[in-house]
Amino acid sequence: MAKTYVEVLSGASSFLEVAGKEGYAIEYLFLARKKWDKTQWLIHMREEISPEDEEQIKQDVAHLMKNIPPQYLLGYEYFFDHRFKVTTDTLIPRPETEELVALCLSMNGDFPKKVVDIGTGSGAIAISLKMKRQNWQVTAVDISEAALRVAKENAKNLAAKIQFKYSDVLSAITEKQDIIISNPPYISKAEWDLMDESVRTYEPKTALFAENDGLAIYQKISVESRRLLNPQGMIFLEIGFQQGSAVQEIFQKIFPEKKVTVHQDMSGNDRMVVVY
Repeated sequence: MAKTYVEVLSGASSFLEVAGKEGYAIEYLFLARKKWDKTQWLIHMREEISPEDEEQIKQDVAHLMKNIPPQYLLGYEYFFDHRFKVTTDTLIPRPETEELVALCLSMNGDFPKKVVDIGTGSGAIAISLKMKRQNWQVTAVDISEAALRVAKENAKNLAAKIQFKYSDVLSAITEKQDIIISNPPYISKAEWDLMDESVRTYEPKTALFAENDGLAIYQKISVESRRLLNPQGMIFLEIGFQQGSAVQEIFQKIFPEKKVTVHQDMSGNDRMVVVY
């Protein structure tokens, strides 16, 4: 008997749920592959599924059972309304980081600024800022050559004129900056067991983990920013939800003349630190 799209997807979703996986992931993947929005799904869901689509769902379920993130299977993720290529050389951009970009934009008007994004990964932060502030001079740096290749491709696809540099934190930056922004590695090695298996297995470790209880890169950024930040400059950082006071203390010590504030994300967790 012929099966419909909804029957096959519901079965696949239930199979994943029973195995302790995220059942919705298969629907998300399928709709993205078909380029169907919710309305198109409602139109087609009772139709007979094609053999090709059924086989694709079967393959995707097998990958999801191995904890491969859907974004890596698709090869992209949306961030600030733009589509970014992602690979296992880059972190998958997340909604919390969109909040960091939004905060930076809300605290800075449309006048020219020099900006550097540390650990750019897919380029999501740097490119999103440039798309909103065309007269900003944005430089994106990363210690991963593979990540920089992905970021350059994203910048080209989105026609964002950005300078890219291979750099360990700010070592390759020589000019004074008005804004330093980063979503650096901030997870402590002690938190390994608490992490989702898909993140542990597939996302790049160098973009996730930092020494000294996850604070090592913030310490490095604070010291190197001292020589590069203009007197009226600002620093925007994403942090782990338990790191607010520790990161605040690190930067207040280096920048005693500035305000250092902790900001919450939409879930109410400490997620950002601003130096201004």
